[in-house]
Amino acid sequence: MSHDPQPTAPDPSHPEATRSIELEIEVPGTPEQVWRAIATGPGISSWYVPHTVEERAGGAAHASFGEGPDMQVSGRVAAWEPPHRVVFDGGAPDSDEPAGGFAFEWLVQARDGGSCVVRLVNSGFGSGAEWDDQYHEMTEGWKLFLENLRLHLTYFAGQSGTAMLPMAHWPGPRGTAWSTLTGRLGLPEAPTVGDRVSTRDGVPTLGGTLLSVGATRLALLLEEPAPGTAFVAAEGDGDAVGVSVWAYLYGADAPGIAARDEPRWRTWLQDGPG
Repeated sequence: MSHDPQPTAPDPSHPEATRSIELEIEVPGTPEQVWRAIATGPGISSWYVPHTVEERAGGAAHASFGEGPDMQVSGRVAAWEPPHRVVFDGGAPDSDEPAGGFAFEWLVQARDGGSCVVRLVNSGFGSGAEWDDQYHEMTEGWKLFLENLRLHLTYFAGQSGTAMLPMAHWPGPRGTAWSTLTGRLGLPEAPTVGDRVSTRDGVPTLGGTLLSVGATRLALLLEEPAPGTAFVAAEGDGDAVGVSVWAYLYGADAPGIAARDEPRWRTWLQDGPG
């Protein structure tokens, strides 16, 4: 679930800075429920990474992609039109100056039957081979996070989740890293949707029902260590592969459980494939 927190973006006035990621997903809920999930700090934190958002046009926004100052990203709410449109960019709060770099526009459209279509436009990408890998990686990352948005609104609408986002880099290729990761976790390498799985003894607790399965990624509806969602993944190609065990926990005990378990998961992953 890699998602570069501070990618190098081109000057948007440059004619080559015209490529955008455009994705959409149908989710359950009213526009107001979906708006809370995509436009407020507690909502975004429940399916993406921890955020704070000053809920107004020109307000400050901040995202934390992990530990350390280089993993903190600040910006602004460039547009605030509840419950249908919000834009985040890297500009200074309450400034009218163009931000440059990436911008993230979220659009919500109601559908019949109690659902909405959420559309994301992530603009600011340059053209050329040097941008292709980043464009591809962020596209794949957004697909996963949009799926988690759908899960959040399906199973935990109106609740606030606490994220645990440990990851590390293990030797590639990806298939080898995935086999090692699932083996060390005690999970089946090729599981089936609907299976009940849990980590083996000696590994931090994670258990629930499989919601989706990919070649090197799976999603869980958690029962342990708390209700929530989780993703286990191996991503990237080459000599170093990103491995992650990300979870979003709910309930009164979730903050304490996350504070206890995230350092355990970081140590476990950083110990390497063993």
